[in-house]
Amino acid sequence: MLDKKLDSIQKLNFFKSLDAEQINEVKEISKVVEYPKKSILYYENDTYDKIFFLVSGVLKIYKIDKFENEIFLYHIHSNSLVSELTSLENTHINCYSNSEFIEDSLILEVNFTELKNRFLKKNILNNEFINEILLKTQQLHCVVNRELVFDATAKVAFMLSEDLNMFNSLKRQEVSFMLHIQPETLSRVLKKLKRSEIIEMESSTISILDEKLLQTIFRGEAL
Repeated sequence: MLDKKLDSIQKLNFFKSLDAEQINEVKEISKVVEYPKKSILYYENDTYDKIFFLVSGVLKIYKIDKFENEIFLYHIHSNSLVSELTSLENTHINCYSNSEFIEDSLILEVNFTELKNRFLKKNILNNEFINEILLKTQQLHCVVNRELVFDATAKVAFMLSEDLNMFNSLKRQEVSFMLHIQPETLSRVLKKLKRSEIIEMESSTISILDEKLLQTIFRGEAL
């Protein structure tokens, strides 16, 4: 019979450096929870004494502005740390945004205090945590660029380059909402990219013909 918890831990790259005995220790201090599509993992300002890993599925991270509008930040995909860590010293983890599952997903919850006592204080998994914190910082840099620096063409090019599967899985209306551009603008940008032979469109599915040229758009070299 499949041990779902053990299987979930072994699927996460975060724990790949651990031996069998250490994996069992992680198993002792964790649990697996299934979440249906559109359910919420946490809200902004929630506080937890555990950390979350997305074993499978997709999670949308967003904030709500003063007018109750949803501001999309980024997606988290399977085999990722979800929790927004700012320090390894605190006993609790604060949530700085909201999170909603956009498909049925599986989460591994790990007791943070126990993880620190059994591993971090012994200098085990420290590099993995540092790498995850750096990845989160990079994600936030991408959000800043998208919202404050990129024009509409760069926004679309960036999402196509970084998250093509998600782009193709969403309706165009949903994509334009996420990127904070008008649907008509999204349509014009896609047509421009197609004319330039950077992408190909068949029905609602987009494929990339020239990845290098696509990346030059959001790196400062417009078409």
